[in-house]
Amino acid sequence: MIAKEDRFRIFTWHVHGSYLFYLSQGPFEIFIPVKQDGGEGYYGRGNTFPFGANVKEVPAEAVKDMEFDLVLYQSARNYLKDQYELLTSAQRKLPRIFLEHNTPHGPAVNTRHWVDDPDVLLVHVTHFNRLMWDNHQTPVTVIPHGVTDYGVPYKGTLQKGLVVINHLEQRGRTLGWDIYQQMIKTIPIDLAGMGNGKDGIGEVLHPQLPLFRSYYRFLFHPVRHTSLALAVCEAMMHGVPVVGLATTELVTVIENGKNGFIHTDPEYLKEKMSCLLEDPALAKKIGTAGQETARRLFDIDTFIGRWMEVFETALLRKRTLKSPFLQG
Repeated sequence: MIAKEDRFRIFTWHVHGSYLFYLSQGPFEIFIPVKQDGGEGYYGRGNTFPFGANVKEVPAEAVKDMEFDLVLYQSARNYLKDQYELLTSAQRKLPRIFLEHNTPHGPAVNTRHWVDDPDVLLVHVTHFNRLMWDNHQTPVTVIPHGVTDYGVPYKGTLQKGLVVINHLEQRGRTLGWDIYQQMIKTIPIDLAGMGNGKDGIGEVLHPQLPLFRSYYRFLFHPVRHTSLALAVCEAMMHGVPVVGLATTELVTVIENGKNGFIHTDPEYLKEKMSCLLEDPALAKKIGTAGQETARRLFDIDTFIGRWMEVFETALLRKRTLKSPFLQG
């Protein structure tokens, strides 16, 4: 077995690149499996995110020869299939954490989570996620998002809104494809993200996104049912005003008319987007208030501190078999 280093050695999959990037800001060694043919969770570091040297690729066939402190699952496939193909029985007995990024895809409220194990800690990224999933007997905590501030000033000189959602048409009504189509009939809005080349401007790589986004007057978030998009957190941290549907966790982050605009009536949102386009001073005021909120809610050091506490608790519990998991 390969000797351990001093920092936490975490085995996980590359499932959600933005989240992995922010998690990698902590004092962790993160190991991700790679297969030659790629595939979900196996395409390695990729070229989208500026990962540091602490994110390490491991050939899938070599994972069994590695030593880790914890295993972090991030999808049903990871938990139900991948672990049995990649990990030894001893590795599968390591402290286990399941990071749930999403709201239930099935019926809200009554969808049972696929993890049902008192020895696994289920981490939700929003309180709304935790509320909607039926979490069985699995211990649960919540770690809200954390994002970095790139220090690029908000300009807002482009009289357009911006939507940043990957594969929006493919993801349909849940992510608000129909709302976006409705809005662009009268409001100038650009669509960025992977898989949107036919209907938008396509992918903007993560390192280039802050400067690119800085010129837009506002960010529009047409999503009906989701967790809390990192694109929203990033825009708020950047000082870009956010306009979105008053659904899911967003209602706990944006106070309508003060640090953004939210409502369940698209016509109301259309009116507010028109106001922002006509009044750059209003956009600056709303964006600045949103930035203050983001610095309080999405501080990257707080985010990393919460993960450190969870990792330490999982390791302690494994050693003593007595310490309960955090109940956030």
